[in-house]
Amino acid sequence: MKPIRIFRHLDCEGPGYLLDVLRQHGFSHESINIDAGENVPVRTDDVSGIILMGGPMSVNDPLPWVAAEIALVQQAVKNAVPVLGICLGSQMIAKALGAKVYPGPCMEIGWIPIHITQGSRWTEDLTTHLDVFHWHGETFDLPARAEHLFRSDHFAQQGFAIGPHLALQFHVEVTAAMIEEWLTRHSGDLQRRCYHDHDASTIRQQTPQKIASLHRTAATLLGRWLEGCK
Repeated sequence: MKPIRIFRHLDCEGPGYLLDVLRQHGFSHESINIDAGENVPVRTDDVSGIILMGGPMSVNDPLPWVAAEIALVQQAVKNAVPVLGICLGSQMIAKALGAKVYPGPCMEIGWIPIHITQGSRWTEDLTTHLDVFHWHGETFDLPARAEHLFRSDHFAQQGFAIGPHLALQFHVEVTAAMIEEWLTRHSGDLQRRCYHDHDASTIRQQTPQKIASLHRTAATLLGRWLEGCK
């Protein structure tokens, strides 16, 4: 099988637990580290699928690599190469497919439940109420013909699918170590959080209780996405 190409936009926002799932399904991977100055490839026929990770930047920022990644997503969709986007990556897919991306009402940070909006092959093995990890301030409209999958109380758009392509606003990839690093490096974001009781101490207390369930959700969603990768 061809490898999965993973785009990293910040050194502390790598694929995390997703690498374990890829190995379990027999996929290799290669990394494009945008934060290290690596260029966006122009081909999509040399990979089985593309994963776009998160980052603190906006898809509306006038960065050359943002435009290049959006063009790559459009090419991948045209060529039926599955794309998975997480957080910033989900916003990248939304914009590439013609939807608007814009600031949300607050920063959704910490362990916050999402709800399944409708029955789907993507969600049939998941419970209707899922505790997942968030760290984002922007949101998006649904692209045309998108299948709306998830919502939360503050953000109506938490995930959608179009064909083999999957966009997730929340973070299924994080490990406990990654969460700790984000709490340290991005502590200023907590001043804009949606829920005032979701402070760093609370997030640290909740993480050991919830991380295993999150990884089961990750395994289910990534496993379903990998079914379309060849």
